[in-house]
Amino acid sequence: MIAIKETENKEKIWLSSPHMSGSEIRFINDAFDNNWIAPLGPNVTGFENDLENYLGFDKQVAALSSGTGAIHLGLKKLGVSNDDLVICQSLTFVATANPILYLGANPMFVDSERDTWNLCPIKLEEAIKSCISQGKKPKAIVAVHLYGMPYKVNEINKIAAEYNIPILEDSAEALGSKYLDQNCGTLGDISILSFNGNKIITTSGGGAIICNSKEDKQELIHWATQSRDQAPHYQHSELGFNYRMSNIVAGIGRGQMTVLDERIKQKRKIYNFYKLELSNSNLEFLNEPKFYFSNRWLTCVLTESYEHREAIRLALLEENIESRPIWKPMHQQPLFKNCQSFENGVADDLFKRGICLPSDTNMTSNDLERIVKIIKNA
Repeated sequence: MIAIKETENKEKIWLSSPHMSGSEIRFINDAFDNNWIAPLGPNVTGFENDLENYLGFDKQVAALSSGTGAIHLGLKKLGVSNDDLVICQSLTFVATANPILYLGANPMFVDSERDTWNLCPIKLEEAIKSCISQGKKPKAIVAVHLYGMPYKVNEINKIAAEYNIPILEDSAEALGSKYLDQNCGTLGDISILSFNGNKIITTSGGGAIICNSKEDKQELIHWATQSRDQAPHYQHSELGFNYRMSNIVAGIGRGQMTVLDERIKQKRKIYNFYKLELSNSNLEFLNEPKFYFSNRWLTCVLTESYEHREAIRLALLEENIESRPIWKPMHQQPLFKNCQSFENGVADDLFKRGICLPSDTNMTSNDLERIVKIIKNA
């Protein structure tokens, strides 16, 4: 007889799974009914318009096949090319940094600060001064709103402006978050979003790039569609990419936009539940500084130690519940072992002690109570 693990009989709770509104199928069916199965179509235009209306500030949005592709095109638009230096937040997912390599440039990683876990202004300026002293000013700064928490926008933007270095704002995790009542995705020189399956809204896979003018948008779309020239035949004068979002996928996005505000409320409610129920559990929560509004994409906490973190993670796993350590910093990744980094120990500590708790908007109140009980016991 084959032994079956007990966890196989326990209902799975995901970290952050797709949560459909029910209206997505209407947009998808419309695409089928009108035979808009080709890459572009009304849903793409509609989804871009929905995002532009949501973000405001007269921003232009181009829907793409991934957030990674959006970072790639964004860095290209900022003029990043072979052998350039690009400063990148170290505490992030690898997709933030990989496009720097795509362009033949060199990432330089900068550590985090404690308040938001994002790019440290002190270390950022130290990195810039170091580069300039070596005769090579960084071409761009990639700043991330980690887990939906905005970075220190005024401080980072002030430093970038002082040294005349553009910012690519990575808002992959921060749609719906705000800084001083301005939407994340509108705070950099160029910005990106992600609609991967685990994000606050999803198109299954997809992303978007956000720019300041229709001319910039058209150039980005040109690159995203193989840089095809205006001609009756297929002609290409520069390198292009296959990064455009499909009409079917965009239909999912249109349905998801109808519940974005509701999903943000649900995510914040999950965070508040954890904070209330675990207030006496020796866990440190990532709080909102004044004038910050986080979509709380994932609820993140710091444990007392690596051993404490693992005790919680493994106890949840034993019960078929998904959690995840905080992102492993890029300066610790084997892929980037030869890259320069400016560290202060914050990202290393956050990775060592930090854990993302289940933040799935599909969870029930019983699921949340089950999770809290396991954490308390751990």
